[in-house]
Amino acid sequence: MTRILSPAPASPRKTPLIGHLTAIDLQSLHPEATFLRIFGANYIHLNPRGEGDLYITEHGLPFVDQLMPENWYEDQWFKANRQRLEGTSAVYRVLTRPLPGHQPQSLDIVVKWSRVGQDIPLDTFTLDRAVNCEFNTPFEEFSLVEEMRRGDYGPKNIHILTQKPLAIYVPPEKLQLWQTGRSREKILCQIARHPGVEIDILRSYILLYGWIKGVNAVEAYHRSFYDASRQETQLAELTQTVHDDLHKKGFIVADHKPSHFIVRPGKNGIRRRDGRIAYALVDYELLARTPDHENAVRASGRSAYLNMMRDRFKPPPLTQFPAHLKPVNVLGVDYVYGRTESTGGALWVVGSNPELFNYFLPERWRTKPVKLSQTNQTYYSCTKDRIHLVWKISRVGEFPPGAMTDPRYKERLIQGFNSPFEEFALALQICRKGLRTTYPRAIYVTGQPSGSAGYILDRRRFERLAHLAAPDETPILPLDHDFITIWGYWRGLEDDEAPTDSGYWTPIDALQATTKGLLPPDILDKLVEEHRTDLAAAGFRDSGLRGDHILLSYRPAGAFKQDPAGRIERRQCNLELVRHI
Repeated sequence: MTRILSPAPASPRKTPLIGHLTAIDLQSLHPEATFLRIFGANYIHLNPRGEGDLYITEHGLPFVDQLMPENWYEDQWFKANRQRLEGTSAVYRVLTRPLPGHQPQSLDIVVKWSRVGQDIPLDTFTLDRAVNCEFNTPFEEFSLVEEMRRGDYGPKNIHILTQKPLAIYVPPEKLQLWQTGRSREKILCQIARHPGVEIDILRSYILLYGWIKGVNAVEAYHRSFYDASRQETQLAELTQTVHDDLHKKGFIVADHKPSHFIVRPGKNGIRRRDGRIAYALVDYELLARTPDHENAVRASGRSAYLNMMRDRFKPPPLTQFPAHLKPVNVLGVDYVYGRTESTGGALWVVGSNPELFNYFLPERWRTKPVKLSQTNQTYYSCTKDRIHLVWKISRVGEFPPGAMTDPRYKERLIQGFNSPFEEFALALQICRKGLRTTYPRAIYVTGQPSGSAGYILDRRRFERLAHLAAPDETPILPLDHDFITIWGYWRGLEDDEAPTDSGYWTPIDALQATTKGLLPPDILDKLVEEHRTDLAAAGFRDSGLRGDHILLSYRPAGAFKQDPAGRIERRQCNLELVRHI
């Protein structure tokens, strides 16, 4: 009997992973320690004493024991050894519990609660400059700080000093909404923009940074012998210097203020021998790339993505899977499987290249979706890497809509909606038969239970695939979660042509083309019948076939794209009710 779900061979244990973490023996840290790479930053993930989640960066690894929550977060110790720092957020300086035999025995850290999802308390001037800004998520913040520390972008003679990001701790307990300080309206707005994607607003995210010796610039100048007017002038000059340095290195901070600059007054004041002011930047909640830098990063990411996607079933030589990702095959389709740490969900990325995984993290594609369909939940998104995607909330478990008086409805009812894994397998099988479909990219399983298990009327797909499990032994099709299928947004280029990144067409389904007057109704009927015939000849049937299941390509004020036979090129774009015949 053929195995339907089969993990690919695992990489040797001592195989290099990524970056500086190659030589680390995870088992020596903790039996359940796992390696993660999120937004280009490396982490070791631990469950301290089985409670909560601790994500330790490369900078924090030498101090794993000191960073364990019981050595700084324990209630009595935290209250007795914390010092509230200046600012509008909950941020403290804390000395960790002394650990004999460790070097250092105690660690001076900054403990800061993430304000993601909260309203931004900015003054009017700053708000006018950054009216659409939002607090960074913890993983985005650490990623940007690491990027700024590397300083690859901009002049090499400018280096922005920062605190070292050490770890992110997510306590196990959930809070009431009023305790989080997050805006209900803001969260509801996010949920409305991102249907089907869970937003866990009741967990705290605590960022741990290394302490930097010194004082903030405001305090430093107030200690000086300058009069008040000179102090203000000097602070304004420093603020402009930091702003210019940041901008040259490709970054901006919406809430830009001198209290965020740490300096060390010495014999020559706060200036170095070359006359420049030595400072370190702290507070990165509103750190962002400049438009030029953002465009450069996105262009680079998009180019790499297009080349990897072209060869997604042919992994680069000597590809090694990091510990948090696993190669697996489901229904004949190769996937890279892993958990999405920011949401607690699961992600199945089509192909054999683990480097594609990060492109489909929900943080990348769930922003500003555009609804494409009036009959189902289908959306278009352009990701942060400038990748154009279509994502759909799967209707597996629902009964297809229709009327029992419709003679064709019985066939759809008997068949039922396909699961995401069946849709992807069918799409690739159809392509191998020489027909065209939109390209399956990834399947996302939401992290939080949807509460829909009791409302599922058609359990056949769940029962059919119940014997299949993910590499972490969770069901591939859990009853109580939602599923999102992610597809390539068709713009007229096959995957092997896409790296040229030119020659786009405009996608439009056949029914919409007729509604807009681009396609006569009789041609629509002919196209649907031709498509039905071609599918049948290849061994497939779409029991719900309509004009909006057929995607065409056209150029405004021009003709529709044609296939080599001179017919209007057609592409199956809905696999919900497709089956073998």
